[in-house]
Amino acid sequence: MNDGSPHLDAVLAWLDARRVAYELVEHPATFAAAEEAKATGVEPREAAKTLALHDRGGYRLAVIPASRQLDLHRTREALGATGHLRLASEEEMRREFPAFEVGALPPFGPLLPAPEVVDIRLLYLPKLVCSAGDHRHSLSVDPRDLVRVTEPLVADICEHTGPAHERDFADLPRV
Repeated sequence: MNDGSPHLDAVLAWLDARRVAYELVEHPATFAAAEEAKATGVEPREAAKTLALHDRGGYRLAVIPASRQLDLHRTREALGATGHLRLASEEEMRREFPAFEVGALPPFGPLLPAPEVVDIRLLYLPKLVCSAGDHRHSLSVDPRDLVRVTEPLVADICEHTGPAHERDFADLPRV
């Protein structure tokens, strides 16, 4: 299924070298994580979006469910970042991560390289869908493998919305 895309080749080789099981899904080009979820047949909460962040110390990744919004305050606290932590611009992503299409960063920080933080909600899923480095391919992976190969910080980094009794983890499956 690989069309010889250098973006995709780099990601697949990195995963194969670490013996990560994955399913590669080809789909029409998507430009938002919620669209990617729909194109791959999963709910947005089952898809990860990878956000590039910039701080004085360089770049970092935040990986959150496609159904959620990043809380920069929580992320700053989790990372011990400065008040200068912000989303990276498209130009910065193009310049700093040239191996991948802008807006299609895979959630594998060591591959980029960039330290990362993963939202805890993703670890409750049996599988998650994420970008494979371009807008036409996604990966379905076990979130435990994501944590094993990236060794990220895991924290609650999403905005909390709705009544207090519903907001924290209401969208997770009951275990």
